Amino acid sequence: MQDWQIDVVLFDLDGTLVDTAPDLANALNHVLLKHQLAPLAYGTIRPTVSNGANGLIALGFGSELSDDFHEKIKLELIHHYQQNIANESTLFSGLANVLNYLEDKQVPWGIVTNKPEYLTVPLLKKLELYDRATCVVSGDQVKNAKPHPESIHLACKQLNINPRNALYIGDAERDIKAGRLAGLKTIACAYGYIMETDDINHWQADAIVDKPSELLDIFQLLIQKHPIEC
Repeated sequence: MQDWQIDVVLFDLDGTLVDTAPDLANALNHVLLKHQLAPLAYGTIRPTVSNGANGLIALGFGSELSDDFHEKIKLELIHHYQQNIANESTLFSGLANVLNYLEDKQVPWGIVTNKPEYLTVPLLKKLELYDRATCVVSGDQVKNAKPHPESIHLACKQLNINPRNALYIGDAERDIKAGRLAGLKTIACAYGYIMETDDINHWQADAIVDKPSELLDIFQLLIQKHPIEC
């Protein structure tokens, strides 16, 4: 790790940079109650958040829905989420210090997410992160979502940087696979939305962190050893 030359840091969004699980859990439970079903415990919903609306619907309503009913539920869930997109969502504890450090050292950081742009941008603006990020690539800006590397390639192209000198950080196996396929160094976040069936040690990430503060430790080590030339 000490030999890494990192010119830009790219983050996954949900479960890596921002803890969006509370608002997404509230959206699912709102729709469950609307259809006279019992709400689910937050701890049950949290690990599924990375799988998006379809994953949440399967958790709450099962996977045997008709296409029409599934679409109806999805529209209801997304509508409620849009109206309450940042009521409880926040940066993970410790990540404010990470972003401040990167900016202080003039290391660009950006976001690459499978979340669609119409949800990504309002969320980031509410959290006052949108104007700080040097690039934001959403899932509907590319043909192929992660684990395909297309979105990460797009971010590298926008920033005009060599993927070998970039780092991608995520909390799902698809994040790490996409980063590796794009040629980036990768860090897996064990503090994110990890399913019980996931084995983060098998994702082949270059490093694993258990808490956000460990990212700051890594960046301080890397930047002190390989300062960015401005």
